[in-house]
Amino acid sequence: MAVKKRMRSSKARTILFMSLLVAAVPCMNVSLAEPLAAKTSEADMYKPAPIPDRIILNWNGDPATTQAVTWRTDVSITAPQAQIAVAEDSTAFKDKAVTIMAVSSSEVQGNQPYTAKFHTVRFEHLIPNTKYVYRVGDGVNWSEWFEFSTASDKAEPFSFLYIGDIQHDILEHGSRVIRRAYSDHPEAKFIIHAGDLVDRGDADEQWGEWFKAGGWINGMVPSIATPGNHEYERIEPGAKKGLSPYWRPQFALPENGPAGLEETVYYTDYQGMRIISLNTNTKFVKLDTQAAWLEQVLANNPNQWTVLTFHHPIFANSPDRDNAEVREKLLPLIEKYNVDLVLQGHDHSYARGHIDNLTPGTNGQSAGSGTVFVVSFAGTHMKELSDKNWTDNGAQVDHSLANTQLYQIIRVDGGVMKYEAHTATGSLFDGFEIHKSPSGEKQISPLLSSP
Repeated sequence: MAVKKRMRSSKARTILFMSLLVAAVPCMNVSLAEPLAAKTSEADMYKPAPIPDRIILNWNGDPATTQAVTWRTDVSITAPQAQIAVAEDSTAFKDKAVTIMAVSSSEVQGNQPYTAKFHTVRFEHLIPNTKYVYRVGDGVNWSEWFEFSTASDKAEPFSFLYIGDIQHDILEHGSRVIRRAYSDHPEAKFIIHAGDLVDRGDADEQWGEWFKAGGWINGMVPSIATPGNHEYERIEPGAKKGLSPYWRPQFALPENGPAGLEETVYYTDYQGMRIISLNTNTKFVKLDTQAAWLEQVLANNPNQWTVLTFHHPIFANSPDRDNAEVREKLLPLIEKYNVDLVLQGHDHSYARGHIDNLTPGTNGQSAGSGTVFVVSFAGTHMKELSDKNWTDNGAQVDHSLANTQLYQIIRVDGGVMKYEAHTATGSLFDGFEIHKSPSGEKQISPLLSSP
């Protein structure tokens, strides 16, 4: 009897507690059918302030002796500046820091009701192969101190990351790919982004997600970005399309390309490699001018290695796509000058292959001149995968994958280039090595057997 009485007493207390809780809800002004707090609006979430944000490193000069940094603030900032010093193991470097005034953009407004300014400083006369610290601000509001290292002025070993389209769910899902890539390979010297960084070029909240996804990595590892078709898209239906109003203000890329295509068509030389960005948005830009410029850049290339990056693939992964004009204008030059690697995006799947002009060698190797073509994807809007466009145009897919987020790490050491493609969890999916002789002859060997 005593046990039953205790059980009834406990049950009564539970009922009494729940009754009191329900009765208290109206007093708390809370509805059980509604969320406890409203979601922060995108306008409030990404609105600029006097405190610097969206800090990013690029090169628009020699990576051995210069470094560009760009950041964003609200329009109240009138004296943007940066400080830089050679890195030390103590904080004494701060007393030796040099202040450099920044150049500001005009006010930039996208789809949100606010405007912002972007500020750029170009650090010059730096010492090659040296670690520096810097911060940006206005003399009162400062960022934290960031580190970067200048390139060597010699052809020394290095590695870099390559990331395809992120575009959708940038912060929710794309962030882990960027962070995984850097966590696995913190030695990488720069990151190539092959277009469609965002889904709409004037969407400030999407650029806010992109910068937040990379976070402080953007402020320490330089980015080499090429524009995709979605950098030309707009939020409002029927709005006039053109290159994103954020592209040039928020990046400080080389201006050594054809007139009118600055910071979308350019090249950078890094420790024995020439990296060339092209703008393949043929609805908005002409390829003829780029092709003439590209031939000059390839013909007068003193580097051992050459990498091209652009958005629309020479050979498409999607069964309903064919970038015929891109292939017609660019492929003859790629073959003529024996480009080593072409890094692309756009098709929301992965494929790596080559033109069927290599002769079989020993131990799974292929011999002769040849270019490796890669299409990769880091986002969430997965698409159907097909090798039809490859085979219809005389190319072969060596490795492919759908419905998977990936990143790539490329290492260069003298006459050897090693390429690896990893999934979002870090697993190695694909890889190969190119062994290149001084005369340009190549031996290409897979790191993994075909699936």
